[in-house]
Amino acid sequence: MDPTQKTRLLAALQDRMDSLSPQQRKAARHVIAHPLDVGMDPIRDTAQKAGVSTYTLVSLAKLMGFGGYRAFREPFRQALLPGAAAATAPAWLTQDAAGDDGGAVFAAAAANAMGIVARSLEGQDPATLDAMARRLMQADRVFLTAARASYAMAYYVHYVGRMALPALELIPRHHNSAIDDLNDARPGDVLLAIAVTPHSRETVEACLFAQNKGMDVLLVSDTAEVAPGLRPAHVLVASVQSTHRFGCFAGMMAVLETLLALLMHRGGSRAQERIESYDRLRNDSAAYWPQAKKQ
Repeated sequence: MDPTQKTRLLAALQDRMDSLSPQQRKAARHVIAHPLDVGMDPIRDTAQKAGVSTYTLVSLAKLMGFGGYRAFREPFRQALLPGAAAATAPAWLTQDAAGDDGGAVFAAAAANAMGIVARSLEGQDPATLDAMARRLMQADRVFLTAARASYAMAYYVHYVGRMALPALELIPRHHNSAIDDLNDARPGDVLLAIAVTPHSRETVEACLFAQNKGMDVLLVSDTAEVAPGLRPAHVLVASVQSTHRFGCFAGMMAVLETLLALLMHRGGSRAQERIESYDRLRNDSAAYWPQAKKQ
């Protein structure tokens, strides 16, 4: 199956949203927001979660050119599989999977991580990534926000990204709310938000607040549609499918690394000079533990 079919189907649903009936629109929004669930759940569970009838899901599938709901669901089901990475699984992974209970758990987690990295990168549009990097470079100020587990990624993006974007600010600051820190933001500023399902209320409210102030909102998430009324200028979607109860951020981190690489490229010599300046500062202040000399 074409590995891009799911991505193209989600885009087609978004494009046709205005022409759908109210119930079909409700179903389409659920599909866009929860593609992993659609791939895993039977039709009755999906209908219940979406708040529609199974007939609505079937009619939506046929409207999108499929013979029935099973065919419509297939691209989402295929996206759950480890993909090309698993087809050429290294010998060590196969050996570990055949081992004891701990080895099997390790192998499953490793295969999942490799699979979602591949799928997340495969689903990116280089033009969108480049447009996002350019918009960040052009902004007067860039505010970066996230909450809970996503905050760890935001912290890393801020730590590295400020070399290319000196005006990059990680919010909230000083135990404020993100909205407090956005109060004096202007239309020339940009908000970059990182959010995964279930989405933090504070992050969503910060995005809507920034949007109402005329700022461009750039989003990195596991779904293209986070909240009604939120219209990001650009969205990067990454899989956080996991073998345990928390999301696996390997795929999202890989996508963020590509964005950082573009920022460093766009930052040019100025970014390199800032990196070298920080290196000198840390060496002069003995910030790093001295390495033992080789005997």
